Amino acid sequence: MSQDARLERLLDFLRRSPTPWHATAHLAERLEAAGYRRLLETDAWQLSPGERVYVTRNDSSLVALQLPRERLQALRLVGAHTDSPGLRLKPCPAQYSTGWLQLGVEVYGGALLAPWFDRDLGLAGRVHLRHADGRIEGVLLDVDRPVAIIPSLAIHLDREVNNGRALNAQTQMAPVFLQGGEQPDFERLLKRWIAEQHGLEDVELLDFELALRDMQSPALVGVDAELIASARLDNLLSCFIGLEALLESDGRQGAVLVANDHEEVGSASACGAQGPFLGDVLRRVSDQLGEAGEEGFIRLIQSSRLISCDNAHALHPSFPDKHDAAHGPLLNGGPVIKVNASQRYATNSATAALFRELCRAVEVPVQSFVTRADMGCGSTIGPITATELGLPTLDVGLPQWAMHSIRETAGARDVEYLTRVLTAFFDCSELL
Repeated sequence: MSQDARLERLLDFLRRSPTPWHATAHLAERLEAAGYRRLLETDAWQLSPGERVYVTRNDSSLVALQLPRERLQALRLVGAHTDSPGLRLKPCPAQYSTGWLQLGVEVYGGALLAPWFDRDLGLAGRVHLRHADGRIEGVLLDVDRPVAIIPSLAIHLDREVNNGRALNAQTQMAPVFLQGGEQPDFERLLKRWIAEQHGLEDVELLDFELALRDMQSPALVGVDAELIASARLDNLLSCFIGLEALLESDGRQGAVLVANDHEEVGSASACGAQGPFLGDVLRRVSDQLGEAGEEGFIRLIQSSRLISCDNAHALHPSFPDKHDAAHGPLLNGGPVIKVNASQRYATNSATAALFRELCRAVEVPVQSFVTRADMGCGSTIGPITATELGLPTLDVGLPQWAMHSIRETAGARDVEYLTRVLTAFFDCSELL
């Protein structure tokens, strides 16, 4: 598989996935093109050995399963998340100030706010509407042109700005949207964009979940194109690589890709890692293709392994003191095993040994990350999924800069490294 072709697919996926709903739709599109059959949770499932299926929940989370050709005894799972920090519109977003219609926003997740200023912003998300015949439908919307901006205050009016100041998301982050506009203008524009994208004219807007999106395209950066710069690398990068590995695997083993929504806000939702989505799917699969009942499910879970993939903090050349001296992962230095004694990451020596052995087998360099002992540590879906299901779990990720910024940076060569390892994981006949 050409590395250049893979990177082009990655850039296209990032460009077309401004929200978790779009990301899930494009994952599903590629799965169906590869022969995966969609299941609905409301249907009775009829599964066959060797079959490839997927299921979504809330249109923003997805579980894809490559069922083993023999009896189901163990699963190789790769987990990631579809959501990213950012700015989402409030239900009644219209705000008026000095002749401008602005959009009221709330911060989703732990976003870096300063990089959102002076950016060309589009609008994307999910809209629910009622047709003339009373039918209610949800549609995706992606206004992929600049329609808003959050202008900075000139330095002449705030001479202390470069000395650091707090940003107030309620009073200072409302993007400028339309000169002289009012609330009906916002609704009129939404209807117009829906008509343009879906050909739907006679509809009533019922509700929406919309977010601002950066209009700068993903790009390969650097003299030798050694970097990837894009919005939402955390964690669409892992979603993409997990899918690539699943599609390239040999199909003999039981393999699962799970992409949960709501990781950036704690995962406590029906489709988040703390919710029942993955467990619901695996129990139904276990009952049909494995040993039925709770004991059979527990035996399946304890024979399986989960690699939770979520990006890691790369060593920053301007801030080397922010890392432990022995644990500073480098861009293009290979995937990173993430460790935390307080279980903010789910890695233990047994699961780390499995990953190191896989890296050795496919000749991929591997790195380690532990946060400084005097700094706090983030978390992932790994510890949450392990807690909910009891799955032996490992946390890994590709190193990146500017995590939670509107534009993040990762290493281009690392994409191939992690894809190679995860493919080997899906293909391995025995799990340690």
